Formats: sequence, C-alpha cells, structure tokens
Amino acid sequence: MTSDEIRKKYIEFFKVSPRNHKEIAPSPLVLESDPTTLFTSAGMQPLIPYLKGLPHPKGKRLVDIQPSLRLQDIEEVGDKSHTTFFEMLGNWSLGDYFKADQLSWCWEFFTKELGLDPEKFYVSVFEGTTDIPKDTESAEIWKKIGIPDERIFYYGVENNWWSRSGTPESMPVGEIGGPDSEIFFDFGTPHDTKFGKECHPNCQCGRFLEIGNSVFIQYEKTEDGKLRELPQKNVDFGGGLERIAAAVDGQPDVFKIDIFKPIIDILEKETGFRYGSKDEETKSFRIIADHLRAACAIAKEGIKPSNKLQGYVLRRLIRRAAVKMSKLHIVSKVELARKICSAIGSVAVSADIGQEVDRFEMILNKGALLVAKDLTIRPFDLYQSYGLPYEVSEEIFSGLGKKLSETDKKDFEREFEKHQEKSRTTSAGMFKGGLADSSAEVTKLHTATHLTHAALRKVLGEHVSQKGSNITGERLRFDFSNPEKLTDEEIKKVEDLVNEAVEKDLPVTFETKSLDDATNEGALHFFGEKYGKEVKVYTIGDPSTSPSTKSSGSPFSMEICGGPHVTHTGEVGRVRIIKQEKVGSGILRIYATNKPE
Repeated sequence: MTSDEIRKKYIEFFKVSPRNHKEIAPSPLVLESDPTTLFTSAGMQPLIPYLKGLPHPKGKRLVDIQPSLRLQDIEEVGDKSHTTFFEMLGNWSLGDYFKADQLSWCWEFFTKELGLDPEKFYVSVFEGTTDIPKDTESAEIWKKIGIPDERIFYYGVENNWWSRSGTPESMPVGEIGGPDSEIFFDFGTPHDTKFGKECHPNCQCGRFLEIGNSVFIQYEKTEDGKLRELPQKNVDFGGGLERIAAAVDGQPDVFKIDIFKPIIDILEKETGFRYGSKDEETKSFRIIADHLRAACAIAKEGIKPSNKLQGYVLRRLIRRAAVKMSKLHIVSKVELARKICSAIGSVAVSADIGQEVDRFEMILNKGALLVAKDLTIRPFDLYQSYGLPYEVSEEIFSGLGKKLSETDKKDFEREFEKHQEKSRTTSAGMFKGGLADSSAEVTKLHTATHLTHAALRKVLGEHVSQKGSNITGERLRFDFSNPEKLTDEEIKKVEDLVNEAVEKDLPVTFETKSLDDATNEGALHFFGEKYGKEVKVYTIGDPSTSPSTKSSGSPFSMEICGGPHVTHTGEVGRVRIIKQEKVGSGILRIYATNKPE
C-alpha cells in the first residue's frame, strides 16, 4: 500500500458515516502571522480556540493531514524512526465524541482499513498523579476492543501527558492539555539489552514504533497554577504518515517507505554504497534524505536561507545535509542536492538549496586553508568561525596529515557545551518543535500590534502597511511603511487612539473564513504573508460591521492573523511608544510597551 493510498483511506474513513467528519484545509508550514511559532508542528495548533469552546464553522468533527516540522529531535535523526519533517494524520472531536469512539475508530482504521495485525498492537495510558486521576477508562476500553492486560502499559507525565509545553507543571496559564493513549506497533525485532533488561513500548530499543496518539484535551491551567476541567472534553489524534507507512510495509525503518525511495536511490547511485549495508553510511543517507526533504518543504513557502528564524533553520538543515555529503565523499554536492529536490517534486526551489550548498562548500574550503596555514588551530575555533562540526574538522586535519587526539575531541565537546548553554539561554524554545513564547504578556502585546497598526493607518493614512513585527514579554517592535518619521504630535495621536480602544474594553473576536471572503470584507493582510485557503480573521470592536463599509460603526481593527489574542482590549494595558527609527527606504520601526514608566 502506498503512502498516497494511506492518505486517501484515512480522510475517507473519517468522512463517511457514522463518523461524519468534515475535512479542513491544512495550515501552511510557515505561519508568519503567528508570533508564537516558527513552524506548524501539529494539526491542533490553529484549533486551540475551538478546543477551548469556540464553535468551529465546520462543526464538531474535523479531519485533515497537516505537514509539520519538529526540531526537538533533530539530533536523533539518523536512526530508523526520527524525522524533522512529517505529515500528521489528524482527527478532532470538539466536545462531541470522546474516548470510547476515538479508540475504537483508531483500532478499526489500523486493523480493518490498513490490514495491520491486531496481535502486533501495544498501547499505553496515563498512570495519573496526585492531582490527575489514573486513566483506567481508556485501559478498560482497550480491553473491550481486544488488547489483553499484558499489552497495556501505564506511564507518567513524561510519556502519556500532552500539552504544548510538556508536563502539567510546565504549562503556562491558559494552556490546554490532557492525558493521552499511544498506539505502538510491535516489529518483533530482538530487544537490545543496553536499554535495560525489560522490554516495553517506551524503552526505545527499536522493537516498538509509536504510530498514533489520542490526546484527551480536557484541562486548562488557571491563574492559581492548578488545572481545571474545560467546559467541553476534546479528542486530538495525531499519527505520523511515515511511521504508519512503515508499519504497513512490515519493517521498522521509515526511510525504506516509498516517500524516501527516490532520495535513497539517488544516494546509492552517487556513492556506490548500498543502503543498510554499513551503519555510518546509512546514518548519513537518512540525515541527508530527511533534512533535504524538510528544506524543500520550507523553501517552497518562500523562505530563503539566512541567519534568522525560519531562514536559520533552513540553512541549518541544508548545511547539516552537506556535512553528511562530505562524509560520503560526494564530489558534486550542489548537483546532488538539486537532483534530490527535483526527484521529490521541488524543482522550483532546487536552485536556492543548491546555492546554499555551494556557499557552504566555499566555507569548507576556507576552513581547510586556515588549517593549512596553522595546524595548531583548535576544531572549536573552526566551529565558531565557520560553523564546522567536529567530524568535518577531523576530516580537514586528516587530509593535511594530522590526526586529532582524544584531548582535542574533549576540548571541543567542553567548549561546545558552553556554547550550547549560552544559545539555550538567549533563544530558549526557538527550536523546540518550532514553538516560541506564548505567555500572557506576549499575547497582550500581540493584540497591541493590531491596535497600533489600525491607529497608524487612521493617523498617517491607508498607505501604512505592516512589514514585520517582533514581540517579547517586555515590548513590541512593529515595522511599517511610511516615508518619514512620526512627529511628536503624530505619536501622541497614535497612542491616544490605541489607549482609547483599550479603555473601551472592546471585544476581540475571530472567525474562520475563506481568504477571498476575508479580503473582500476589508481584512488587512500584508508583507507577503503565506495563507492557506482558510484564514482566521480577528476583529477588534463590533464584529457585525466591516471596514469595507466605511461606516462609523466599523470595527477598530480587522486583520488576518494566526497568533494569540486577548478576549477584550482592556486586558492589554496602557500602551506607550518608547522609540522609533528608520530601518530602510520608506520603512519605519517603532517600539512600544504596556509596562508603566
């Protein structure tokens, strides 16, 4: 069964009676309008307001397949099961069906639709905490379905609790989550004793592969640090297409499925190595295949390699793939990268990715010249100057007749750990599944950017359009088009308009609409944004009117956006513009805060 057939079977299974789900359009991989995320990392991200109780225009039962990118496991890529980019099969119940229907439908899809052997299924459920009950309900449902006691495992919050932040303790105020039940496929491979004497689904020995996870989202973190039950009980299912395809193929290596075959075939032809014949070469094959597939997906959304945000991730993926090409002694890395992109249907971005590989090759050459001049230079110096990993430095030194010692390696590892700790401090969360800060303060200031945008257009004119933004818990930064800096009088007028809207405590609401309907109704959308077929339109003020009417009853602001917002403007607090600067031809930048002087 091909991956495409699995996709079609999944959507059709949940659309037909008695399940009757409505298919929703997947979100773009890159949501520039959402400051809480670098990438879409799960199908539930755009559904959070609906999981909290807001009615969805398509009803209470939804299904889709969401392209996703997660970077928390990037160092694990190279084994049989981890990837950074994947497609997530997802279905949701927004306060409709719950555990009994969800688990029985999962079972039916996997065993009947895909024909997987029921004897090869193991499941896990939540063991509970002092505050959250043990999920005996799910365990009993699995038993009725046909899973015996010995194939049902209880785990704690590290394995069987899901929220965007992790454990219940780490959840910020307002975040939602709940216990989950994971489904594992048993490939029957021998247990590796280095993982312990007892083999179980989460022992990571390679025998078991998680192919689906039903999250029962029923809690929200409150101001007092406790979890309260949501008004509705939700289901959020996610299953990685690549892993499911591996289970259908009856082998535990996701890189052997049809999705990766074109890439592996090219690598075998270019290198002369047979995939699976040698461990190190096979690991390099996997990293190249995953990273270039992910890079193509990012680049197709208009992102260019750079040193910031999504562009940095793209550059990191391409260069890490190029390092592995060096390990395989591939001479023409640029040509290989372009061939791979073309083979997986990404011809349009193959040139951009090839150019980045070419730039990195030049950096490799510079590193080699530097070492040739001074053989006493440290490998970590090469990393700091050119971003060259230890293994690449090792090859450069070896080519010049010097073998690095164990002391050199330990020196690199010590300095690298210091560097990593500093990076974690300055950019905490940036690469954890693509998620950044979504705290209450950021949410307030993100809403303030909408107010500021609208006020600037009212004071300066409708030529003003957003060109970018950056938000921390302390301040907002907002870039916009305008030929000259604002006068003191104009700054005061903008502040007064924003704070008048704050004092009125206007409602902040949103609707999901087609992109055409949203733009026809006058919703703002700027700076080359990437939108899906369906968008969220946030309105500040009376949602029954729209800017297109030009009436006195029009809302204060109406804008397409995917980020988090307060429910009423009174929550934002008094806004002050604290600085402005010119950052380009016709582009201004202002900084504002809601903190008292």
